[in-house]
Amino acid sequence: VQLQASGGGSVQAGESLTLSCAASGKVESIKVMGWFRQIPGEMRRLVADISSGGEITYADAVKGRFTISRDSTKNTLFLQMTNVKPEDTGIYYCNADQEIDGDYYGAWGQGTQVTVSS
Repeated sequence: VQLQASGGGSVQAGESLTLSCAASGKVESIKVMGWFRQIPGEMRRLVADISSGGEITYADAVKGRFTISRDSTKNTLFLQMTNVKPEDTGIYYCNADQEIDGDYYGAWGQGTQVTVSS
């Protein structure tokens, strides 16, 4: 699977932003898709993910502000970010976990920068 993320940018605190991630390749093998955030010197941390069955997980810091969704017909993952805060700043990576013939693989997009100013 190949992932192409887009939609990042610079916004003011309290504003909204939507990230998109287009998947191509063996998309039928994807079990979970998600968004991770990384800031300098730290590991990538889960922001939100959604399974092929529709189960959703959010990091506590974004609950009630961010919404993850997936358009299966267009093989696109979205992250609607509302009421953003400076601590949401970072590089956002799209991730897909695949199952192929009983083996599991992870794929990453190239990352998109989100900068929130106070």
